Amino acid sequence: MDMANSKTKENLMRAFAGESQARNRYTFVQRKFTSQDYAVSELFRFTAEQERAHAQVFYEYLKEFSGQQIKVCGDYPVDISDDLLTMLEMSANDERHESNDIYPEFARTAREEGFADIARSFENIAKIENAHAERFSAFADLIRRGQLYSSDNEEVWVCMNCGFIMTSTQPPEQCPVCSVPQGYYIRLCMTEWGMDSSI
Repeated sequence: MDMANSKTKENLMRAFAGESQARNRYTFVQRKFTSQDYAVSELFRFTAEQERAHAQVFYEYLKEFSGQQIKVCGDYPVDISDDLLTMLEMSANDERHESNDIYPEFARTAREEGFADIARSFENIAKIENAHAERFSAFADLIRRGQLYSSDNEEVWVCMNCGFIMTSTQPPEQCPVCSVPQGYYIRLCMTEWGMDSSI
């Protein structure tokens, strides 16, 4: 099928718009909560950068339409709250909707229209969005249980400011190296450079 007359062209633009909006939403959250909880706000910054990369993947598929307008309609979330837990929960739900509903449908359409490479991109990015949902949910669960900065077992904690690492059931109220507050600490297994597959 000719891309110009395809549904996939519109789905790519919808996906580009959705990823672009997600990047902005997460950047807004990151900036809003940095002083309250640096480590969790960094999760939003890290995820925002991945959404930017996804947007670019979808946008590059549209290069043959450079200089043109593509009109699409879509439903996009409005996630605004002064509560960090609420933002984590809403973000997890949005990511699950993309991974379980939107992108699998876009992939099916792309494959039916003969765009196998685009279908694979939708499927691969759907898997990443699922990982985003799991990460947001993991942090939300820790907050709900009151264990974002405590654990029943010893954990390896890292200061996101200076890199100080310690093993304990909870990080210090203030980093002994750089003096930042506890909100800069995160479990090493949940950092962007050591994200474990279960998070």
